Amino acid sequence: MITTWWASLSVAMKLLWGVTLAASLIFVIQSILTFIGADSGDGGIDTDVDTGFDSETADAEVEGGTNLYTFRNFVNFFLGFGWSAILLQDKIHSIPLLIFVSVVIGVALVAVVMYLFKWLSGMQQSGNINLFKAAVGCTGTAYLTIPAERQGKGKVQISINNSVREYNAVTDGDTLKTGTQIRVVEVLSPDTVLVEPLESIII
Repeated sequence: MITTWWASLSVAMKLLWGVTLAASLIFVIQSILTFIGADSGDGGIDTDVDTGFDSETADAEVEGGTNLYTFRNFVNFFLGFGWSAILLQDKIHSIPLLIFVSVVIGVALVAVVMYLFKWLSGMQQSGNINLFKAAVGCTGTAYLTIPAERQGKGKVQISINNSVREYNAVTDGDTLKTGTQIRVVEVLSPDTVLVEPLESIII
């Protein structure tokens, strides 16, 4: 039955169906990969020492959502264009009008997806700021020796929201050797914190 139906289609309709089905398949694959990427996490050490998210992943998602000429947006356009033309062909008998309406719907779908990605990006950045502020007061361990009186940077591993993260670190006091228990006093930049030895809190 499918073979008979396919054979009855014109060359233009076969091409339209082929493009539409290909766009639909790619869209489904992209959506699955996006959700897998968004939900993935090993629950272990996060060495992306910024505000708590993978900058490469975020950049890729923002690029796919807010820049016009991307593969994702071309897929979205053909998805909206193709299905609109297929579903409306029996209702709009004028070919130029059908093409115009389908193009408008395809462009509208691209605009909606771009807006959605922009909104999600803003939400993600807002969440990162909260996580960034949450570093103050957290305790951890000096991972690499921290030179005294801000004469250089070492590294610390601290626990934030049940996840261990690694930051560059400086201190105003004496040298903090590897293994020293520390507390974050201030966040100086997205990847650098000011720390003090945990013992100084007890004394």
